[in-house]
Amino acid sequence: MATEQTLSAPAKPLLAAVKRLLRPLVRLLVSRGVGLAAMTELLKEVYVGVAMQEFPADKKSPSDSRISVMTGVHRKDVKRLRTLSAEDLAAPRTVSLGAQIVSRWLGSSETTDANGRPLPLPRQSASGPSFDALVESVSTDVRPRAVLDDWLRLGVARLEGDRVVLNQAAFVAPKGFEEKSFYLGRNVGDHIAAAAHNLLGDGNALLERSVHYSNLTESSVKSLTEAAERTGMQALLALNRMALDLSARDKGDPNAVQRINFGLYFYNGTSSFKDLGQSESVGTPSTDA
Repeated sequence: MATEQTLSAPAKPLLAAVKRLLRPLVRLLVSRGVGLAAMTELLKEVYVGVAMQEFPADKKSPSDSRISVMTGVHRKDVKRLRTLSAEDLAAPRTVSLGAQIVSRWLGSSETTDANGRPLPLPRQSASGPSFDALVESVSTDVRPRAVLDDWLRLGVARLEGDRVVLNQAAFVAPKGFEEKSFYLGRNVGDHIAAAAHNLLGDGNALLERSVHYSNLTESSVKSLTEAAERTGMQALLALNRMALDLSARDKGDPNAVQRINFGLYFYNGTSSFKDLGQSESVGTPSTDA
């Protein structure tokens, strides 16, 4: 006889949190024509992959039956899915190469002003920094002109005369769905990984902080948006310079196997939480700490 599974007390608030974070994701999926069937298959694949990689039995890959018990995925599906080759979210060329170029542009005193803002760079220069030289310092496999054309298409940079100007938002461009999709997976994935780490109590807590207010006017939100962009960019630029220096120092070290991801986001919407069964006090500030 089938019995209804009773959720444990800790699972209820967790599922409530998952339901909330899934809402904007499902909205995105539906708007792009991705239905439940595709997501169900993908979710099964992820469950099986996580069980194999994160929960080995005596340092060995768990059996189909054990994976089925842990995940709830049918054993026939487990057998089929575990033979699939794992596909990571590969960075588009414009992201992997472009991120390195932008990091160097923003991290060098030769290509930034006294306030750390990126200087316009000439396409070519016999002496001094140039856009072509910057690209070639990262890779000689791609022509600088090809990179520039891609950046102009994506809105990452613009031309002013013969100088290349890096847009302040860098990779937050109005075009480039493939690039945006990559950053969605990487940044939101890392954010959830940090939150899950803290929720599970796996060692020292990772940095995860936010400031959130409700019941604000549109003009107040506009002021806060501008302040967040200004102060946020200052933090990103400072950390980028530090990371660039440390990366150069660590080059060739066999222990240099770690990665970091420090990011910013800003969201604004209405103050209604009725559909989620939640509420916020009127005018009350709240800070995650």
